[in-house]
Amino acid sequence: MTQPFSWSREGDKLALSGELDQDLLNPLWDVRRDVMQGVKLIDLTHVTRVDTAGVALLVHLVAEGKKLGQAVTLSGVSEKVLTLVLLYNLPEDVLPR
Repeated sequence: MTQPFSWSREGDKLALSGELDQDLLNPLWDVRRDVMQGVKLIDLTHVTRVDTAGVALLVHLVAEGKKLGQAVTLSGVSEKVLTLVLLYNLPEDVLPR
């Protein structure tokens, strides 16, 4: 069963939960610039599944933060996300932990 994807802002933290799946990401993708205003931390603690589109979204969110002058880091990164990061050979600064 698919767990709905959602996000919330708490100060400079963007908390994601549910499945970061290509079929569920469009609402956040559409507002990513506004959502990333002032974000320094993306919390993945409550993310249950990530596919390659989810990793791509994370890369874009971090890049958007950089464009806005914020050093964005990730917390609560699961082994599955780390595995995808390693498979794609992404540099540390693309998805900083």
